[in-house]
Amino acid sequence: MAFFDRVAQVWKGFLSLWVSDLENKNPEAVYEAAIEERIKKHRELKKAVSGIVYLRNKLQAELEQKTKELNEINLQIPIAVEEGDDEVAVVLLEKKNELESAITNIGGELEKISAQAEDAKQGLVAFQAEIEKLKREKMEMLAKKANAEARIKIQETLDGLSTDADIKALENVRETIQKKAAEADVAGEIRGESLDAKLAKIKAKTSSASARAQLADLKRASAARSAEGVNVGKKTI
Repeated sequence: MAFFDRVAQVWKGFLSLWVSDLENKNPEAVYEAAIEERIKKHRELKKAVSGIVYLRNKLQAELEQKTKELNEINLQIPIAVEEGDDEVAVVLLEKKNELESAITNIGGELEKISAQAEDAKQGLVAFQAEIEKLKREKMEMLAKKANAEARIKIQETLDGLSTDADIKALENVRETIQKKAAEADVAGEIRGESLDAKLAKIKAKTSSASARAQLADLKRASAARSAEGVNVGKKTI
């Protein structure tokens, strides 16, 4: 027996964990079940309260009827006494005593039942308010759950985005740009050392020397013509 009791306890534990897991995964169903259970109890409570109210109303009607009968007898007794009908007067007095006793008892019961009915009605109203409160709590908690899940999802998404790729891409771009800049610097540096550049310099110098030689020839020719003109003038004189 002890073995089977332990097995039963273990299964109860597994079942409890399973139910708890289901509840955590579907809180809306848990709230709905709780609300439905309270609505069911509210109907039962309402039925019980209606029974108390019915009994109160019945006692109230019975008290009113007994009071009406007592009032009528109180009017009949003096008449019977005046007419000298003792037998009728005695019967009326006995009936009066019975009614007064019944009215006292009914009044006491009615007071108790009325108090119970008021308490029951207040409890019914409070229970209804509790159901409405639970409905509001359900909406608020489910909204809070949805908001929390959305925030967690956003955070997980952000956590999943690694900045390593962005940093690496930036480094690659920077390195490429720096390499291009270095190529431009090298091109500028070696432009003056190239063979074509040297030939261009020599050609420029050659052109300049030729132009200077031509200029010197022109100057000598001009000087010669000037000197010749001076000699011609002297001979003429």
